[in-house]
Amino acid sequence: MTEKIEPESNTKNQYQNRELSWLQFNARVLQEAADESVPLIERLRFIGIFSNNLDEFFKVRYATLKRIVEAGKGGRSFLGGISAKELMEEITKTVIDQQKNSLRILRQINHKLKEENIFIIDETQVTESQSEFISDYFIRKVSPAMVTIMIGELEAFPSLKDSAAYLAVKMVMKKEDETFITKYNYALIEIPRSIERFVVLPKEGDKQFIIILDDLIRYCLDNLFSIFNYKSITAHMIKITRDAELDIDSDLSKSFIDKISKSVKNRSVGDPVRFVYDKKIEDSTLKFLLHKMGIDKTDSLIPGGRYHNRRDYMSFPSMGRPDLQYEPKNPVPIAGLSLKGSLLDKIAEKDYLLHAPYQTFSYVIKFLREAALDPNVKTIKITIYRLAQVSHIASSLINAVKNGKQVTVQIELQARFDEEANIFYAEQMQSEGVQLIFGVSGLKVHCKTCLIERLENKKIKRYALVSTGNFNESTARIYTDYTLFTSNQKICKEINKVFDFFEVNYKVKKYEHLIVSPHYTRNAIYHLIHNEIENKKRGLPNGIKLKLNSLSDFKMIDKLYEASRAGVSIKLIVRGICCLIPGVKGMSENIEAISIVGKFLEHPRLFIFENAGDPKVYISSADFMGRNLDNRVEITCPLYDADIRQQILEMFEIGWSDNVKARVITSAHDNAYRSNDKIKVRSQLAMYDYYLNKLQSKELVEN
Repeated sequence: MTEKIEPESNTKNQYQNRELSWLQFNARVLQEAADESVPLIERLRFIGIFSNNLDEFFKVRYATLKRIVEAGKGGRSFLGGISAKELMEEITKTVIDQQKNSLRILRQINHKLKEENIFIIDETQVTESQSEFISDYFIRKVSPAMVTIMIGELEAFPSLKDSAAYLAVKMVMKKEDETFITKYNYALIEIPRSIERFVVLPKEGDKQFIIILDDLIRYCLDNLFSIFNYKSITAHMIKITRDAELDIDSDLSKSFIDKISKSVKNRSVGDPVRFVYDKKIEDSTLKFLLHKMGIDKTDSLIPGGRYHNRRDYMSFPSMGRPDLQYEPKNPVPIAGLSLKGSLLDKIAEKDYLLHAPYQTFSYVIKFLREAALDPNVKTIKITIYRLAQVSHIASSLINAVKNGKQVTVQIELQARFDEEANIFYAEQMQSEGVQLIFGVSGLKVHCKTCLIERLENKKIKRYALVSTGNFNESTARIYTDYTLFTSNQKICKEINKVFDFFEVNYKVKKYEHLIVSPHYTRNAIYHLIHNEIENKKRGLPNGIKLKLNSLSDFKMIDKLYEASRAGVSIKLIVRGICCLIPGVKGMSENIEAISIVGKFLEHPRLFIFENAGDPKVYISSADFMGRNLDNRVEITCPLYDADIRQQILEMFEIGWSDNVKARVITSAHDNAYRSNDKIKVRSQLAMYDYYLNKLQSKELVEN
């Protein structure tokens, strides 16, 4: 059933606001924590993901809104018809409600843990036998790592670290104490990040016990402050979130690495944008802290629970209970592509497509390691956006240089929240002789591609990877992404043009196969959509199927609305932000949209256009956001291999059939699960089974 709106509807009801849509996505993450069919420890980890997402949201999106307000601007034109100030108030209200819900869910999970003989205790529940262990643990591990600041007597309040958790301690001094002038004294304890947040205590029979580090410190407050003569002491958690925008130094004498490195360090003292506190903290303590920190009404004040930095639940200990976690499924090989022997020889014969994490990311490592050793490989070029902490990708590239290859790495030093890791690897690779390129002025390089040039029969032949995700073996275990392995010389030649653009970026290249941002993607997608509109008018097969992380560009949304009004059927699978409102009569009645949130993070971008019965199929690094279309270097790559195209079409249909983890995106924004009478399909499990069956069928044929 569709909702009717008047044709003259204004901007506000044509689009969902981007920030509020993102909060709806995070609400879907929280739904996974609430879902009793999700294993118990995994539910706790979803609480951690929800909290981590929220931290990043305030560092980036909320901070941007705050800058708009402080600049005296309204922002209605690009915020979907709402002013920045109104939006900040709406965000704060929504986040407070979500935080309340997350605490309720956490209490439910803790109750369920008790039923499984796992007890998370606080400082008031410590037994005599546990007391000895905790005191020893505190002295040996915690106390040496702690930073404790006596703030009651300080003239200047210390700068609190971004997103670090602190215990705000209040001591009520005894009359006979002459150490302090005032009746009350205050201290801040920074919760050490170098120590696991969840301390597993010795088992007692079948019962397992955990104490959160915050409560372990609370239990040891008397030990910590024993030199003071107080009659009572309390400790409540606080956390501050700071603006994460990088302010890059314009000093021409500094290298780009030095500028980014300095800017990342300065981020820790950026303007505060959110202050979260234990709602049970005394009013006098809260007022003291707010006054000292200079936090005012334009900052988001969020009353929370006893514990902050719940992102640490992402690393909640397994407790030796595999039954309370997702059943591990080993990634399967790609049918017909062995990790033994030469990958390049196999790719020379045909294209292959890797779908991580269902299939093993080891193929990407093998591709680079083989190139590093092969005496006929002369050059390796690669774009890097986010690397794993321990990166086999980086070590393979360094290995290649040591073997005499010319290695060029385009590394994005401004990949948000991964700048430090990228700086570390950039310096390491540079010192080993890797040629580094630091992007294009004014553009982030977000495409994921690798190009190898190999001497064969006295001629150069190229091999390439094009991916929807990062060359990162850690995230490849939890993010779903596609990587194309190809020796199609037409595509490889155009990938080489992209690398040429990095080095000589005043020349705009022309492409016949790849669709490249920032120069071509917007118009190319417009043209593909328009082609479906024309096919509809001619009575030819038509339709659009898109899988995206985010859909927020208003002009692109308008083009999809135009296609809908022309009668083109549009199916959208959008994981996160979706500013398009589906199912509205006269505007989007032919558009359906779902979002899938489950065990893995849905990350690939797929574009499928029916094209009069001969589908055009693409994988891409670009979402339909202004930044991806106009302000980044992105690659959208056509899939020419018939088997691979068919695989993508089948994968999309599996995702579209999901009626277990799919939520329907509507104007109600209620994250309702898709419900129907069809056979239950949980798409992420079904995709794994798809590849397993494909592999087994291949083996049967060969045997």
